[in-house]
Amino acid sequence: MRILYRLRQFWRTLPVKLDPRELEQAKVRLTSAQWELFEQLQMGEKRHALAMLHQLLEEGEQQPDLLVATLLHDAGKLRYPLSPLERAMIVLAEAVVPARVRNWGSLPDGGFESLPRWRKAFVVAEHHASWGADLAHMAGVSPLAETLIREHHHPQALSTVGEGSSLLRKLWAVDNQS
Repeated sequence: MRILYRLRQFWRTLPVKLDPRELEQAKVRLTSAQWELFEQLQMGEKRHALAMLHQLLEEGEQQPDLLVATLLHDAGKLRYPLSPLERAMIVLAEAVVPARVRNWGSLPDGGFESLPRWRKAFVVAEHHASWGADLAHMAGVSPLAETLIREHHHPQALSTVGEGSSLLRKLWAVDNQS
């Protein structure tokens, strides 16, 4: 199942013109600073976010913080855009050696820039949610949207999100389906 999900992600990285109607649905939900952040995303992240937004809207979802978080949840990947090969490497490693993936994803004392290229991909996979929340905060998202972005890969966060826990569940579900 995870491999099919990643194959769809790879397909989304191919250069295809985005649907102007979907872009408009996204743009009306974001401030100009948030839209500028969204515009910087790689094609694959944009298509993924738009697919998630479409699914939520089809389900009748209108909660503004969830929709903003949906559009910006992968903004942390802007720090180091991943190639399709790096994405595949992460997926394969997660399937074969998940404990090592967590270790490879840790930030060493020397910082991100000191890492070899192959390790940077794992660090991005591990830390993009936190980095994205910081970028979204600077773009003026609400505290709830920021929390949803920060915790979108951390199931243990449900107890700390409070009233946003049902929104976080929705974000996880749509992120793993789109």
